[in-house]
Amino acid sequence: MSVSEDRPLVSITTKNACVDFPIFDAKSRSLKKTVMGLVGGNITTETKVPIIEALRDITVSLEHGARVGLVGHNGAGKSTLLRLFAGIYEPTRGSAEVRGRVAPVFDLGVGMDPEISGLENIIVRGLFLGATRKEMEDRIDDIADFTELGDFLRMPLRTYSTGMRIRLALGVVTSIDPEILVLDEGIGAVDAAFLEKSKKRLSELVDRAGLLVFASHSDEFLRELCDTAIWMEHGRIRQHGELEEVLRAYKGNH
Repeated sequence: MSVSEDRPLVSITTKNACVDFPIFDAKSRSLKKTVMGLVGGNITTETKVPIIEALRDITVSLEHGARVGLVGHNGAGKSTLLRLFAGIYEPTRGSAEVRGRVAPVFDLGVGMDPEISGLENIIVRGLFLGATRKEMEDRIDDIADFTELGDFLRMPLRTYSTGMRIRLALGVVTSIDPEILVLDEGIGAVDAAFLEKSKKRLSELVDRAGLLVFASHSDEFLRELCDTAIWMEHGRIRQHGELEEVLRAYKGNH
């Protein structure tokens, strides 16, 4: 894809992007259904190897300042689209260009080691997200205060509950300054009081980020962080526009 000189530095641009996953060991429909439930999309068996069409004909242009929510039922393709936008998946067909430093917050375990302490994982996770060791060392006290994990920070990550791991991951990611923030709804596993605390910190992070894409089932959370939305259905974009219009259309269809 050609890039003009006046294009913004922070942007996500896709044109007819498709993401396919071949199933090399699909001996039963139940297996295909299981995989489809994980990534969404449609299954075709026209070739010898069954293919999951996880995303089809995705064309979007998101630039600096965009605050985009992703809506759709489980398996609609939201998580796959997040990974396409984050540059984790490359399109099988079509094109996708991501310009800017991305902080993905959906695979909360990625970049974290269950055998080392929470404090050590703060450094490791920060390095994974593009920060320097010095930057993360300077932020440890702030992150520790935010997570409220206390002495647990000196214990191995494998001793943490899911909610504690999310606290740690959120503490790290909200301490950096990403150009593109790609956020999934898994953060809802923390308790209500901490979630409220997290919303404020996430809002501040969004204000610092150049571009946000946020997948969530919570209309309230989407309204706090986003102003436009993309409705995903069967691996395709059903509607892209102003947040309230998309939410009304999506809710009216379910």
